[in-house]
Parts: sequence; structure tokens; C-alpha cells
Amino acid sequence: MPLPTLRRALILGLLTGLPAVATWAQSVDAWPTKPVKMMVGSSPGGGTDAMARAVADRLGPALGQSVVVDNRPGASNTLAVDLTAKSTDGHTMVMGVSTAHAIAPHLLKLAYHNDRDLVPVVFVGAVPNVLVVSPALGVNSVAELVALLKKQPGKLNYASSGAGSTQHIAAELFKEATGTYVTHIPYRGSAPALVDLMGGQVQFSFDTLASVVSHVKAGKLKALAVAASARNPQLPDVPTLAEGGVKGVEMSAWYGIYMPAATPKAVQARVHDEVNKLLPLPETRVRLAAIGSDVKPMTQAEFIAFHQAENQRYAELIKRRQIKLD
Repeated sequence: MPLPTLRRALILGLLTGLPAVATWAQSVDAWPTKPVKMMVGSSPGGGTDAMARAVADRLGPALGQSVVVDNRPGASNTLAVDLTAKSTDGHTMVMGVSTAHAIAPHLLKLAYHNDRDLVPVVFVGAVPNVLVVSPALGVNSVAELVALLKKQPGKLNYASSGAGSTQHIAAELFKEATGTYVTHIPYRGSAPALVDLMGGQVQFSFDTLASVVSHVKAGKLKALAVAASARNPQLPDVPTLAEGGVKGVEMSAWYGIYMPAATPKAVQARVHDEVNKLLPLPETRVRLAAIGSDVKPMTQAEFIAFHQAENQRYAELIKRRQIKLD
């Protein structure tokens, strides 16, 4: 960019309050020119973190620069999104999750606009929620659980990783579909909720497959159904909720990469294409399958439409079930 033109652009940016034009002064063909940050809204070791690292490890070599995972847990995964939305370095993205991009906007007052400040770039995958019960409960099917809940209305409890989580909303949908009344016990994360579930202090939960699969295989939890349209290869003998007699209750934690809205379309396309190239690779598929992810490639337009549809779906669910953050 000629010096006078660059000077005028920078002055315009300062006057209008827009992000520094110098961020994208370099040709998009040369992007990235330095390491890329992939923000993650949860702590290391969680499902979102595992998803991000499975992608980042392969995306770096494809882009010719390292992709560094930066964990910033807090505020229902939205702290990392906020930092991404406000970044102006041209080299920041976030491994978004449905909690932050489809649920939190309807429950929290955010410091950024979920649609105006960010753009969905590439869908990565989805991990279904699983209906699990304490073995001490003595039920072996969805029908038996529903019968027990109807026999003892209000006397049994379900656990979630917190108010407004997919676990919370899935259980509320289940209650609505089955006409049952159960008390919600929110925890600060899945780990303490599962400890109490395995100990029998609470009776069931709709946690993600990644969180429960090891406990199910160890016999510490009993999986009654998968809240998805199809069975999952990690638990092939566990039926879907629909197969168990409860229709209309599907819940998954889905993941995708978002970038600041000012990101040039050519850069968005580069990230989209490179990620979709690495998702089918055997090593990547093994890592994603280990956390129960169902990989369904989408075009960017399809991901944007999916993002919008999920926002509308959750907005309606949250309003109908009067879900609030206590």
C-alpha cells in the first residue's frame, strides 16, 4: 500500500474508531504472517480444549505458522469470545461452542454482539448429550426412568454443570416431553456433578458423551439414551431417546471456529478450506472420535445458517421453559 494511502487509511481509522487498518494492510495472500491464536473458553482438558487442539495441531502446518491454543475460561465460555471479538491483530480466532454462541446470548448481558462482531467460519463437529443415571437408582431404560419420575413427582433430582448449560436445557426438554417434574441441582462444572451422580446424591443428568463415556464403560454410570438422531459409535448399544420412546429431545454441544467480523473473506475462506481438509484425516478423526464428536462438514454459508437457526431454537426454549441464571 503506497505510503500516502496507508497514512490516510490510518488517520481515517483513528477518526472513526475502527480497528487499525494496518492489521490487514498486508496482502491477504500472505496471511498469516505470525502465529495464530485460537482462543478457548474453557480450561485445559475439557471437550472444547480437546476439540481445539485436535484442529490446531494440524492447522498450523497447513497455514505455515503455529496455531497456539489460548485458554481463557469463564462466563459460560464467553470470555474467550469477547477477547476474539475485540481483537485487532488479524490473527485471532476462537473455538466456539454452542454454550457461548447459541445459549449465553439469551441469558447473559454480553460486552459484544454475538452476530455483528463475529462471523462463523467453519463448523468442526458436535458431541451429543447422554442421559445417564446412578446405578443405585435401579432403572435400566428410559421408560423405567419416566415411570419412576411420575411415581415420585418432585422427589428426585437431576444434575447439570450449571444453569443455562446444555445439560440443564436438555433435562428441561425431557421434563416437557415426558410430563414429569424433577428438581434441578446446578453445579460448578461437570466434574462435581458427576461425582455426586455416581455417589447417588442426584439421580440423573444429560451430560456430554465426552464427560461420561469413561464412567459408563467403567460401570460407574448407566447410560440410558443418547440425545441425538442416531446412536454414537462410542456407545453403540445405547439407544437414542426417540428409540427409548421420548421424541423431540435432541441436544449436542457443537463446535466451530469464529473470527472477528472484520476478517477479510479471503482469510475466512482460507481457514474454512484448510480445516475442512484436515477433518477427514485419520489422525484427526481418531482424536475427535475419542471425545464423541460427530463430524458433518458444512459450507460456510451452511454454518452461518445453522448458527442462526440454533440461536432461534435456544431463544424459544429458554423463553418457553423460563430458564434463568440463578
